Amino acid sequence: MNARAGALPVDIDESQAIWRTHENRRAIQVVGGKAMDGMDTVIEEVPVALVYNGVSHAVMLATPADVADFALGFSLAEGILASPRELYGVEITHCANGIEAHLDIAAERFMQLKERRRSLAGRTGCGLCGVESLAAAVRQPAPVSSKPQVAGEAIMRALARLPEHQVLHGLTGGAHAAAWAGLDGDIVVAREDVGRHNALDKLIGALAREGVAPDSGFVAVTSRASYEMVQKVAAFGAGLLVAVSAPTSFAVRMAHQANITLVGFARAGRLTFYTNH
Repeated sequence: MNARAGALPVDIDESQAIWRTHENRRAIQVVGGKAMDGMDTVIEEVPVALVYNGVSHAVMLATPADVADFALGFSLAEGILASPRELYGVEITHCANGIEAHLDIAAERFMQLKERRRSLAGRTGCGLCGVESLAAAVRQPAPVSSKPQVAGEAIMRALARLPEHQVLHGLTGGAHAAAWAGLDGDIVVAREDVGRHNALDKLIGALAREGVAPDSGFVAVTSRASYEMVQKVAAFGAGLLVAVSAPTSFAVRMAHQANITLVGFARAGRLTFYTNH
């Protein structure tokens, strides 16, 4: 990767991996009314437990690849960590029922996380009723300061080269991708996952771990742009999000408030700018 702002020294142990990203399954395909027995490559989806300083916080379903990047990216995007330097180490453990990501984080952040958990546990009702609950559920990100100058040709170049980085999708047809492209449109790094949010978390984790500067490029995703996608991009500090599909109205509002340029329906010969900062 280029445009490093100082790589993060994180000890990553993903040895003894037993889960794979995909497997071959017997399937019957019907084409033109004729049934054919054969094999199909199917993407994997496993529970991933995020454990902070020995305390389990959340269990997510994800593709078992780049789990350490996922753990760091999720932690940053969800506000559990304010900086990648508050993560001291990651250990990935494969179990029979899934994967555990053990994160060693700063004591201050761990105390804040425990306080957040106590607050959630003390609530009653639907969990979203009340001003405080809504504010917690939909965090408004701080406006980003990065203003990347990206030409339309660079966006098109990134979109054209994105399939080269979608190996898992090519095998299974079931993976989303999130990529970081430089200002010239060359893709620097990409991550794939069965879930679009997971793919973006993995990308953010990879960028943060390598110290990539938020103003050195832009994010491109192979999915629609929900408000959560905008929220995660804002947490990283990037100023441009390009999605191949549609945005939601909520995503457009959040992008405008966060000073993020949001592009949707980004396909060959077509770009739709919903915000332009």
